[in-house]
Amino acid sequence: MRSTFLNVGERCNVAGSSIFKKAIVDGNWDKALSIAVKQVDAGADVVDINVDDGLIEPIGAMTKFVNLLVSDPEASKMPFMIDSSKFHVVECGVKCCQGKSIVNSISLKEGEEAFIKNARMVKAFGSAVVVMAFDENGQAATCKEKVSMCQRAYKILVEEVGFNAQ
Repeated sequence: MRSTFLNVGERCNVAGSSIFKKAIVDGNWDKALSIAVKQVDAGADVVDINVDDGLIEPIGAMTKFVNLLVSDPEASKMPFMIDSSKFHVVECGVKCCQGKSIVNSISLKEGEEAFIKNARMVKAFGSAVVVMAFDENGQAATCKEKVSMCQRAYKILVEEVGFNAQ
């Protein structure tokens, strides 16, 4: 029986790895790929990819790196978690994925209309989604606020966007 715990490799995230960031900034794609493969070899279930940095052109970097990953026999076995604070970068990454991906993340920060638009795009590509407990009033601080925001997001995802209830 498989555990529901997922080990998410965070080394392909410029905020979490100065080595990965340097590889991306320098255009050293072989080095960046080797970082992903090492995570796969070490037992990661998912590889998180984030190229949000002022020194990096995010659309080009996300597209190039995800395309490189999907063409690698080892890295392509893994689902990718496409992670960016800019939704147009998320969309570029998801479009390059060949299998199931995970979008990290969407929230109600910009209101329901933007949330629904982004969620529909995620669903159209067959991606799973991580919801951040953040709404128009800011980030949830208490347990009660977190539950309330996540219940609101869940209801919209299931009832308005058409995600399966799980």
